[in-house]
Amino acid sequence: MITCLTTTARAETLTLHTRSQVSDNSGGQPRYLTTTEMRSWKAEETAIIVCDMWDKHWCEGATKSVSEMALHMNTVIRQARNKGVLIIHCPSSVVDYYKDTPMRKLAQQAPIDTALPLKRWAYLDPAREPPLPIDDSDGGCDCDPPCTTRQAWSRQIDTIEIQPGDAITDNAEAFYLMKQRGIRNVIVMGVHMNMCVLGRPFSIRQMVYQGQNVVLMRDLSDTMYNHRQSPYVDHFDGNRLVTMHIERYWCPTITSTDITGKPAFRFAADK
Repeated sequence: MITCLTTTARAETLTLHTRSQVSDNSGGQPRYLTTTEMRSWKAEETAIIVCDMWDKHWCEGATKSVSEMALHMNTVIRQARNKGVLIIHCPSSVVDYYKDTPMRKLAQQAPIDTALPLKRWAYLDPAREPPLPIDDSDGGCDCDPPCTTRQAWSRQIDTIEIQPGDAITDNAEAFYLMKQRGIRNVIVMGVHMNMCVLGRPFSIRQMVYQGQNVVLMRDLSDTMYNHRQSPYVDHFDGNRLVTMHIERYWCPTITSTDITGKPAFRFAADK
C-alpha cells in the first residue's frame, strides 16, 4: 500500500542484539556455539530490505504466513523509518506495478557502479557453505495436497505501507542506492530464507559479497519447507535450522524487539 503520509525522520542509534553460530573444535569434535553480541548502528547508515512480501504466493501456506507476518512487519518498518532507516521494498518481478511512483524512481536514479556488478541470483557456493539443512527440492510447499506452482503475485502485500522516502526495486539498484547514500548496514527480512532471502541480488549473499554489514531479522522471515521432506521436522523447526545455517555461514540474526522494544513475532501455529 502506497500512502501519502509524511514523516519527520530523526537519525538515531540502533542497538542490536545479534546472534551467531561460531565454530569451536576445542573438544576434539567439530561443533558450533551460539554467541551474542551487542552492536550499535547509526540509523541513517542503515537500510531495511523487505524481500518478496507479495500479496499472494502460489503456495497457500506461504500466502498465509506472509499475511500473518505483515502487520507486525509494518510496525517494525514504520518505527525504523521514523528513526531514520532507509526502507527498500523488494517485491521481485512485480516492480512495474509501481513504475510511475517516486519510490520506484528513487531506486532507478542511483548511479550504477560497473566495478561492482551484482548477479541476478547468488547461488549456493560449496566453497563457502554446505548444502542447506532442509530438502526444498520439491518447492517447499507444506500444504496437503501440494499447491500448483505459478506466478500468483502482482504487487507487495498492502498491509505493508510504502511511504515517501522509501525505495522500490528488485535488483542491484538496492545496493547502488545504499552506496550513493553511504549506507553500510543492512537488515534483511521477508521470504523465503532458503531461497530469495539468501539468493536475490539485494539479499544476504550479495550484500555480504559487497562488504555490507548484514543481519537477518529472524522472527520476520519464513522458509519454504515441506515437513514431509528431509530432515522430517515440522515447518517451524525447518525455519530454525535454516536460521542457524545463515548464522553459521553468512551473517548474524536479530529480532524485531531491537526496533520495537516489544516481544518478537511468533507464528500462531509455532508451539
